[in-house]
Amino acid sequence: MKNVILKIATEDDMQTIWRMQVRAFSDLLEKYQDYETSPGSESFEKVMAKYRQPGTTYYFIVFGDEVVGAIRVVDKKDGSRKKISPIWIMQEHRNKGYAQSAIMAAEQIYGSGNWVLDTILQEKGNLHLYEKMGYHQTGQTKKINDRMDIVFYEKD
Repeated sequence: MKNVILKIATEDDMQTIWRMQVRAFSDLLEKYQDYETSPGSESFEKVMAKYRQPGTTYYFIVFGDEVVGAIRVVDKKDGSRKKISPIWIMQEHRNKGYAQSAIMAAEQIYGSGNWVLDTILQEKGNLHLYEKMGYHQTGQTKKINDRMDIVFYEKD
């Protein structure tokens, strides 16, 4: 298990967060051609609007002295489910356990139950990660285009 730290991103960090997000999701954007909903095609203004939403916190995922990715947690603190949307690990740091460690770190901060997230049904590695972390599919999916569907997860 990687010992990552979640470091809160400030408004001043959002340009960096946005650039990281676009780069991290560029391969999926190219693969699925999903220009409507992909984090890889979001404008800086849209990311800033999300940053300013009540209950939203962006974190850098830090391992050692290196930023390996980021995660956005939404916790409205009203009893509704907490949400991870999105989480990403930069391409050069993938498949090293960082995403799993970051989700565990978020659960230490916010509690381990009452979560939701969604991901691309065709990305088997993502499905494996979330299921390994105790998330289960809700049975709901959403067709985005001929190449991809979004699948919804919960963790109680």
